Amino acid sequence: MSGGNGLLHSYLALMSKEKEQKQPMAPITAWVPAVALGWLVPGGGHFLLKRSGRGALLCASVTLMFLCGILMQGAMFQPQTGDLLTTLINTGGFIGNVCSGILYLLTVAFGYPIQDMPGHVHDYGTKFLVTAGLLNVLAMVDAYEIASGRKD
Repeated sequence: MSGGNGLLHSYLALMSKEKEQKQPMAPITAWVPAVALGWLVPGGGHFLLKRSGRGALLCASVTLMFLCGILMQGAMFQPQTGDLLTTLINTGGFIGNVCSGILYLLTVAFGYPIQDMPGHVHDYGTKFLVTAGLLNVLAMVDAYEIASGRKD
C-alpha cells in the first residue's frame, strides 16, 4: 500500500513543479502585430515573423478554401436572435466568417449575396466559408505562439 502512496506523492510533486515552470505572458507588443496581421491577411503573421514557407501554405489553404466556398455559392452567416440554437449557430458561423479577415471584408464589400439556398452544394460551400475562418484562427494561434517564444 505504501508503494502506491509514494507513486501518487511523486506524481503530485511532478505536477506542482510543472505548474511552477509555466512561462510568463509575453509582452503584448511582441505578439499583437503578428496576430492582427494574421487575422487580416491569412498567413500574414507568419510572413511578419519570417516564416514565409508556413505563411505561404496557410495563405494558399485559407484562400483556396474560401474561394471554393464562394464558387459553391455558400451562404454568409449573419447574427440572429431567437431560440438558443439559432443564436448559437448563426453567431458562431458569423464569427467563423469574419475570422477569414480581408477575404470576408472584400466579399461583403463587393456585395456577395448572403442568402441561404437549398441544396447540398450550397450547404458544403457554407461549411467551406466557415472552415476557412476557423483555419485562419489556428494560424493566428500559431503566430501568437511563435511571436511569444512558446514555439520555435
